[in-house]
Amino acid sequence: MSNKSGTILLVEDNDNDVVFMRRALAIAEVLNPLQVVTDGEQALDYLTGAGKFSDRIKFPLPILTFLDLKLPTKSGLEVLGSLRQIEELKTLVVLVLTTSNEPKDIQHALKLGANAYLVKPSMFSELTDMMKATKAFWLHYNQFS
Repeated sequence: MSNKSGTILLVEDNDNDVVFMRRALAIAEVLNPLQVVTDGEQALDYLTGAGKFSDRIKFPLPILTFLDLKLPTKSGLEVLGSLRQIEELKTLVVLVLTTSNEPKDIQHALKLGANAYLVKPSMFSELTDMMKATKAFWLHYNQFS
């Protein structure tokens, strides 16, 4: 099973979660380059190519974004709402990956245009399984425009 090439963006402010995601992606054999930003403002700057992220060779538009909801500066929901207002980003694949399993957060994220809502598992083996499933569906079977 081969990956679709392209960068993955991880929007995550917890250093431990970044380490776990890197390990889980590696074990799942997701070979795509991973870019990491740590707050909502950085996420929007990265996605719009603003400021220090203006070099699209160094900071390419991702084919897949993992978005935490609880972020400094702007929440993940604010980021999602903002990016879906930008024509070029309306079809960007955004998978919410967060600790919240609150129905109101799930409904809000989906209404704002999240492609999927994933609750961070408490066990690393489950995160690895989640990344294997993500690879299979989003990076193998899913078609990108």
